[in-house]
Amino acid sequence: MARKRQKRKSKIGLAPGTLLFTGQQKMEKAEFSVLIYNEDQVQEITPKNLEEVIHLIDTSKDTLWINIDGIHDESIIENICSKILVHKLTMEDILSVGQRPKIDEYENYIHIVLKMLMLNKDDEVEDEQLSFILHKNILISFQEKTGDVFEGVRKRILEGKGFIRKRGSDYLLYALVDSVVDHYFLILETLGEKIETLESELLVNPVESVLAKLHHLRRETLDIRRSVYPLREVISKFEKIDESILHPDVRVFIRDLYDHTIQVIETIEVLRESASGLLDLYMNSVSNKMNEIMKVLTIMASIFIPLTFIAGVYGMNFQYMPELEYRYGYFVVWGVMILVFVGMLIYFKQKKWL
Repeated sequence: MARKRQKRKSKIGLAPGTLLFTGQQKMEKAEFSVLIYNEDQVQEITPKNLEEVIHLIDTSKDTLWINIDGIHDESIIENICSKILVHKLTMEDILSVGQRPKIDEYENYIHIVLKMLMLNKDDEVEDEQLSFILHKNILISFQEKTGDVFEGVRKRILEGKGFIRKRGSDYLLYALVDSVVDHYFLILETLGEKIETLESELLVNPVESVLAKLHHLRRETLDIRRSVYPLREVISKFEKIDESILHPDVRVFIRDLYDHTIQVIETIEVLRESASGLLDLYMNSVSNKMNEIMKVLTIMASIFIPLTFIAGVYGMNFQYMPELEYRYGYFVVWGVMILVFVGMLIYFKQKKWL
């Protein structure tokens, strides 16, 4: 986080459109992968350098999906975007990690920024910024590092399943965004399981370690909400994109995607309220535990108060106390104290305080 803040500070005062990567470099060098397909055939290519990618842009007439892993190299982003006349501000947004999800429509292309959420090996949520540029038959996706949620889409393209190869790059963009949104459900399901587990732990043993887990979970939920909440506006604008860029048949699928987005947002709100409720549950559990302790201490104090009174009375150093001369006075006092003790225990049991 400190490095990210430092990178953002370094942009202060620069002219709009200045290309500066603001994230953390996660790969040694950028990697390219390309899928070229039409209804009848598909070709998967792994270009070794940017020149091969630009050659494919110049020569391909079919649907062309270019995926770039690693956006830390400003020159690569500038060269490939300049090839399809992408605005400098769009290039700046691609390089500025931490963007709010959004969609920008230009004369000859659209630009979409999303947050891709994935689980690491410790079942913690990690986010990654995704950028898409749709230009005619070309779709370019920009990722911070290798690894995504698009394997299902790639498999459908390579195996020719469904009708993804019968449609153009606009449908491909929908399919990729839909894959990101579908993966949100997996993330939310995992968060729901974590909340249920924490709830059980809080009811049984509300210790500080559970409280630390709860704060971490609430922070995760808020981060996810911040990443996903603007998506509703993005999908709504996506459906209204000009027909010169987006085929009318694709709008039906985007409306369905909008419904999924609303469902994701509603689920996040439920989880957020549940996580907040767990904090109240923790406070109540701690309070109940403290009340039980205080009840035991109060009962013990109540039992010993009359015993202390009796002991105090016969501990006074007065010369003329009749009981002091009595042969069995000591045993009588002990008997009275034991009777008081037993009587109070019976009384507390009847009141169900013990």
